[in-house]
Amino acid sequence: MSNNPIIVFEGIEGSGKTTLIKHLSKYLKKINKKFVKFREPGGSKNSEKIRKFILNNKSNLNYKTDLLLYLASRSENYEKIIAKNYKKKIILIDRFTDSTIAYQHYGMGINKYLILKINKLILGNIKPDLTFLNLVSKNNLKLRLKKRVNKNKYDKFTFSFYAKVQNGFKKQSKNNRKYIIVNSNDSIEDNKKLVVNTIKKILW
Repeated sequence: MSNNPIIVFEGIEGSGKTTLIKHLSKYLKKINKKFVKFREPGGSKNSEKIRKFILNNKSNLNYKTDLLLYLASRSENYEKIIAKNYKKKIILIDRFTDSTIAYQHYGMGINKYLILKINKLILGNIKPDLTFLNLVSKNNLKLRLKKRVNKNKYDKFTFSFYAKVQNGFKKQSKNNRKYIIVNSNDSIEDNKKLVVNTIKKILW
């Protein structure tokens, strides 16, 4: 694995991935490792504009439009962030290609191979070196979404939809050593230690 890997945090809403990527960022700063961090949708300036449109509760987009906007955001991120920093800095990403397959294919039913083909067009051979997949129980998902004050449209799907998406993540991670499964029902402190200890093994 590269000394400057691409590390991705995946999972459905309320799974704790954003908290963990923030914690890892603090750790990397502490040990003076150069890194860049971004989220999807969002990231670059243009991608953040696309994010606002996608997640707006009033944007009544069909599933294919939704997909194409996500991929447009990724294309901007590739040019503005990924290509410039690949193998030069550690790249941390809050949601990436696995999310597109999990949500748009397993959740919304869009052809998987179409998504893979466009991802290949955008990214070439670039893939994550390590993915932390955060899994959460239905009960904890309910509790965490209930606490959210400013909900976007992706916080308002049915629980059966989230179950399909999480199952999609599990299928992608099966028998793949590049995945670390994070049980988001465990304490956040235990999961922070899991992430940092895993990164220590990679970087040293």
